[in-house]
Amino acid sequence: MTSTPLIELKNISLNRGDVAVFRDLSLSLPQKAHSLILGPNGAGKSSLIKLILRDLYPLARRESRISILGNQTRDVLTLRGQFGVVSDELQHRFEGAETGLQVVASGFYSSIGTWQHQRFDEPQLKRVRNLMDELGVSNLAGRSYSSLSTGQQRRLLLARAMVHDPEYLLMDEPTSGLDPEATFRYLDLVRSLMQQGKYLVLVTHHIHEIPPEVNRVFMLRSGELFAQGNKAELLNSETLSTLYDSPMELVERNGFYQVFPGHQ
Repeated sequence: MTSTPLIELKNISLNRGDVAVFRDLSLSLPQKAHSLILGPNGAGKSSLIKLILRDLYPLARRESRISILGNQTRDVLTLRGQFGVVSDELQHRFEGAETGLQVVASGFYSSIGTWQHQRFDEPQLKRVRNLMDELGVSNLAGRSYSSLSTGQQRRLLLARAMVHDPEYLLMDEPTSGLDPEATFRYLDLVRSLMQQGKYLVLVTHHIHEIPPEVNRVFMLRSGELFAQGNKAELLNSETLSTLYDSPMELVERNGFYQVFPGHQ
């Protein structure tokens, strides 16, 4: 394991309006690992992603810092070659008139859709077409985004995230809103990318969308780091019951997990 963390937060405090989201939060995600950030709604997971992507900024304090691979730059564009991002919020930022091809190509500029001043050379367009072929969405190239199913939109966003061939994929609840069949297909796509050498940072409260390859777990609760460690140590009925403040029974099948109501 390399010594420089992939993502490091030190003594981070964040307010959103009158609400204190984080107070002195410290978190260190390792490189070359598939990491899970798990927690209930209101734990601070979405705010954490916004901090990483510089959509939000913490309170300015001398002892606080956020670094990506040891770099504290505030220019998120410098992260494009390292991180591909897929999230439910990103999915809803597209207005719907864009074609599937435009959605994927917009990843080169980290923009929402494409604009007249943006130029795409032939190698870039070839990359877009190849990715759409690989992810099974080439038939969506000319269709409007608004006409597509949630699963089709999510696969386009995955192709968009891959245009720079990033080493890491940052995914926020990637199967939210998908039916079981679409969920399984999407997880198969994500796992195939992981098996090709991509590393996953998954942020979720959905137990069922945790791929078997995940090996490091970070649990958030009420804006604090509740627990961290190896998956085998932390994913169990007792820890999840405490994390979600509700009795749960965790069941594992073929490397995947599901939870059922536990006994009071």
